Amino acid sequence: MTATTPRRFTPPHLGGNDLNTNLLRGLTCFIVLLMAVIGSAASPVIPSTSDREIATDSTEIHFHLSQSSLDLGLDGNGERLDNLIHQLQKVSGQDSTFVISTLRIIGSASPEGSEAIDRQLSEQRAHALFDYFARHITLPDSITDFEYLGRNWRGLYNLVTSDSDVPSRNEVLALLQPAVTASALSTTESNTLLNRIKTLKDGVPYAYMYRQLFPALRYSYLYVEYEKSIHREIDPPSPKPTVIEIEEALVDDTVTAETAASPIEIGAVTKKPFYMDLRSNMLFDIAAVPNIGAEFYLGKRFSVLANWMYGWWDSNSRHRYWRIYGGELGARWWFGHKAAEKPLTGHHIGVYCGVLTFDFEWGGTGYMGGQPGGTLWDRCLVNSGIEYGYSLPISKHLNIDFSIGLGYLGGNYIKYFPFDNDYYRKKEYKMRFFGPTKAEISLVWLLGRGNTNIRKGGDR
Repeated sequence: MTATTPRRFTPPHLGGNDLNTNLLRGLTCFIVLLMAVIGSAASPVIPSTSDREIATDSTEIHFHLSQSSLDLGLDGNGERLDNLIHQLQKVSGQDSTFVISTLRIIGSASPEGSEAIDRQLSEQRAHALFDYFARHITLPDSITDFEYLGRNWRGLYNLVTSDSDVPSRNEVLALLQPAVTASALSTTESNTLLNRIKTLKDGVPYAYMYRQLFPALRYSYLYVEYEKSIHREIDPPSPKPTVIEIEEALVDDTVTAETAASPIEIGAVTKKPFYMDLRSNMLFDIAAVPNIGAEFYLGKRFSVLANWMYGWWDSNSRHRYWRIYGGELGARWWFGHKAAEKPLTGHHIGVYCGVLTFDFEWGGTGYMGGQPGGTLWDRCLVNSGIEYGYSLPISKHLNIDFSIGLGYLGGNYIKYFPFDNDYYRKKEYKMRFFGPTKAEISLVWLLGRGNTNIRKGGDR
């Protein structure tokens, strides 16, 4: 019987290097360009501070119980806002080089409702103030920083400290101390603390704080930093720049009350933060496969994402190849109380689809996905399915995203073996796999306006 001679072929790792090198270089340039664009957007160019005066100003507005609409007649809200806006308009009118360099807005809620509602109220109150301010002053998006305190335990601690009339004051402070010193409180810890304060001494201290202190915690606070030219004179020395300092007590939520006037309601906030992220799957990184992904939040708890991997390592003298590249597109829907508090956080489900190719050979039998010598589309395998995951905040700008996907992986792949300096095809197979087709433990870098993780109690 005559033996069949194996067919010789040129696998993609022999002859496709120029194409692959150009592809890798092009992808690298794209990533560098993307990072440069993001960096320039996040860091606006500010003129040199030489011969310029840096000034700061701030204001605070109050809200009704369980409300996030802006009442200009409550506690002098309208007067304080008008004074700040008039000051900035006056400076900008006198100086054409006037520049607002920093705008920080903090939203706060008193601890009487559920944590999810308090977090939502603090976010809506911050944006109500921003929306009103943006109607009168032109603001670059990149300078705005939002902070949502939710249940403002730190602010309550400061108010109790300064009010000697609080019943059982020392015991209240002892209960509040962990919320001030701890880096974060979980939802369970926050709810437990609220219940303990409510039941302390038959609720007498809580009733006092509810009437006398809680209204001061229902606020939004705005801090602005701006620059203007210093007009120097030759003979007399220039007056010292007027720097209006922001008191720490204001950040810690001390308030003042003023005479009320007729209320004016402001409509819904129309300007929203922008949420996106860049990510790298650490499982691929461990396997020496460089990869990058990007995700964009569309609103209504939906997001879209794209991932790309490219590992094309060569060791021809030993016939060792570890090569894989491809990409993936997907869409996600976010759910749970964490997702309600902040986009791109908490539980998510989604769908994904992608293509990939590979060439693995370690001195013996090799495995190659697709047709020898073809393009990605000639030798790709198709991957699609559904996924579940959870994105866990670990710092102000970082999450870790855990995901697992079930679906279909299909296409053609070839077994081959090296002999002398040639490669011979053993057999071609069709892959039809149903099961786990995706695993992800990604390090996620949060980008965009307002896209930062907020710790419990207002600590970042």
